[in-house]
Amino acid sequence: MHNRIGVSSACFYPLETEKALETAGECCFHTVELFLNSHSELEDSFVDELIAIKEKYNLDIVSVHPFASFAESFYLFSNYERRYTDILPLYDRLFEVTARLGADIFVFHGAKIPGSISDEEYCKRFAHLIEMGKKYGVRVCQENVVHHRSESPAYLKMMKESIGENFSVVLDIKQAHRAGYTPYEFIDVLGESIIHVHISDRNEEKDCIPPLTGEFDFPKLFREMEKTGYNGKYIIELYYWSYETKEEIVESYNKLIRMQ
Repeated sequence: MHNRIGVSSACFYPLETEKALETAGECCFHTVELFLNSHSELEDSFVDELIAIKEKYNLDIVSVHPFASFAESFYLFSNYERRYTDILPLYDRLFEVTARLGADIFVFHGAKIPGSISDEEYCKRFAHLIEMGKKYGVRVCQENVVHHRSESPAYLKMMKESIGENFSVVLDIKQAHRAGYTPYEFIDVLGESIIHVHISDRNEEKDCIPPLTGEFDFPKLFREMEKTGYNGKYIIELYYWSYETKEEIVESYNKLIRMQ
């Protein structure tokens, strides 16, 4: 399972994106989710710099998380349709950059609760984004995120039924707990639609700490995901305040590998 465990560059925020990617390489990670943090990071020269770092450390960038997640309700899922159409070129560029980096998964937060458009319109726009991503070989994936429409298994099930076989999900276990669910409630209703997993641990005091330093049962997670036929990645995604040194992340990574 060596290359199935990876790290998000977001763990090293607020390091600049290129430095965070370099840090992942220096820590001997192989599989990486890249978090883009600004518009200038979509310029060709900057993408070339990221690709050079990727090649230097032989990194496998498997997924991209966009800086625009906080604004997706406003730009993509409001009832002011012109704003939706005006922002689509940005996402087209994001999908293009995702493909250039060698990734095929694009992580999407979507609309916050309650939102101003119907579920039908939400699914229609999401399906259009999926088709835009497919032009570049990129899968646009809905992540379960607390305080967003996607926070519940029931809503994601509705999206799956509405959008069909092109629908796919990023399962984040800390976001599931924050919304009052277990990861297994998502696994039960979404099954093969889950193609990417964000992992972290938790204890009585904190809901986001390095894996295998808390109470979460990772062997059970791996077993339940394997039952669905899952063969994707498990990405360690932490906030910079949820650990003290990068060595803690490396230790979690090595323990997860040995567990297999």
